[in-house]
Amino acid sequence: MKSKQPGLFTGGMIGNGIIGDPPVDTRSSPQTKSFGYQVLGFGAGGGSNAYNIRYLVIAGGAAGCNYYSGGGGGGGGYRTVACKSLEVEKCITYPVTVGGAGPNSPPCGSPVPGNLDARKGGNSVFNTITSTGGGTGGRYDGGRGQTGGSGGGGGGGSNACPALDNAGGIGNTPPVSPSQGNNGGNGGSDSGVNKGGGGGGAGAVGANSGTTGGAGGNGSPSDISGTAVMRGAGGGGGMYGPCAVAPGGCGGGGGAGSVNGGANTGGGGGGAPGVAAGGFPTGAGGSGVVIIRRETGASCSTSGTVTTSGTDTIHTFTGDGTYVG
Repeated sequence: MKSKQPGLFTGGMIGNGIIGDPPVDTRSSPQTKSFGYQVLGFGAGGGSNAYNIRYLVIAGGAAGCNYYSGGGGGGGGYRTVACKSLEVEKCITYPVTVGGAGPNSPPCGSPVPGNLDARKGGNSVFNTITSTGGGTGGRYDGGRGQTGGSGGGGGGGSNACPALDNAGGIGNTPPVSPSQGNNGGNGGSDSGVNKGGGGGGAGAVGANSGTTGGAGGNGSPSDISGTAVMRGAGGGGGMYGPCAVAPGGCGGGGGAGSVNGGANTGGGGGGAPGVAAGGFPTGAGGSGVVIIRRETGASCSTSGTVTTSGTDTIHTFTGDGTYVG
């Protein structure tokens, strides 16, 4: 089956149609398309072949920075609708991509700060909806958090160079409305002790560093799977020394140190504390998820992992696949 392609619609005396469409032979099932288009029938919308769904598309969370007082990883982008408002067609194949977790390697610190990008979470995609992977936390001494669905926390600051940029990364990048995530918190230095900022979450910004590293921003709740679940939180920022006390946000965020983001939550990983002999332990991000909910009678699709809630059927994807309408 071919993937869903956009059509060019035009109004007329006989209703809406698609320019240049040849007739479709409706005697066979599933329906076939010529040049990627299908006649949808008279009137607005897709007629009996179309129905509406609700979706939740969460990208992978980023790893925290594994260098001195690293910033926490940002949560994966979080895109959803609260009601069944996205139209799909029966027998049409829609691609699904589930963003992977931001990896724990390569190192994010000196002398290779460019590796921050390699620790971001992967994007998740359903049809035309894309959620952006979380941004990695910044490194010590001038490490701004990276941009993403939610931004990474800024790295630990420096008393010697207070002007260095240890700001949290910018969330909702690229921008969409409603927002897919929030900024990371700023890193800094207090009484000579460096601390990273918390990674941003879907529901809240990451906390700035204070007496400890900044806590990760909380995720957002969704009841699309039948019960309310928090997802898309940021990771906690690391603190110089053996301590790793900053918590991750509620909804899969990893605490500072070696705590990973929660699998299939898009949670960010915790940033490293600052003991070189300890290998700068830090958390990887959490993988994303795509969930689709429809009225049970609207389709007979068995795509993904299928569950039910009341009169609705729920399709959950924890890896790449296709949703057949």
